[in-house]
Amino acid sequence: MTAPSGRRERKKAATRQKIADTALRLFLERGYDAVGIREVAAEADVAVTTLFSHFASKEALVFEQDEDFEQRLTQAVTGRAPHELLIPALRSEVQALVRHCTADSVAPIWRMIDESPALRKYEESMRLRHAETLATAIAADPELSRTATASRTIARFVIDAYSLAREAAEPQAAVDEIFGMIEAAWEATRPSRRT
Repeated sequence: MTAPSGRRERKKAATRQKIADTALRLFLERGYDAVGIREVAAEADVAVTTLFSHFASKEALVFEQDEDFEQRLTQAVTGRAPHELLIPALRSEVQALVRHCTADSVAPIWRMIDESPALRKYEESMRLRHAETLATAIAADPELSRTATASRTIARFVIDAYSLAREAAEPQAAVDEIFGMIEAAWEATRPSRRT
């Protein structure tokens, strides 16, 4: 996420991070379902209303980098250099995200997510939202000139690529394999040029 510039913004960001770190520590120590919102707030030394001003739900505490992930994918589309190809830009971003999410230090978090129906459901809704946001960014780029359906399809493929690669035995090889298919699908959606 972009570093907050003003003192107030820095303080808000620090409070948010403290809440998220506290929640994650408690969830990993005692189990996601065994820890309540009030306990997280008390341990982080904030009011419950303060916690909810930073996080919309208990599940959001686990996925505290959700917005950053979504912004990074959108930025891969909107922040491309002129004439930079879309699929390699998205591949590069997904590779970086997969590297981050497959680090050994993150494995206990994914185990916790996999064991919790509430967290799996939240992750699925988050992925659908990310796909829609990404599709909107792709469709809005006049240089790409694809239909809304093609934009939505490719966006879903990209989001699924992240999830599938994260779970693969060789995540980076999986990203390459999946993006080979995404590249082919993207080329298949190219508008035909009639002479």
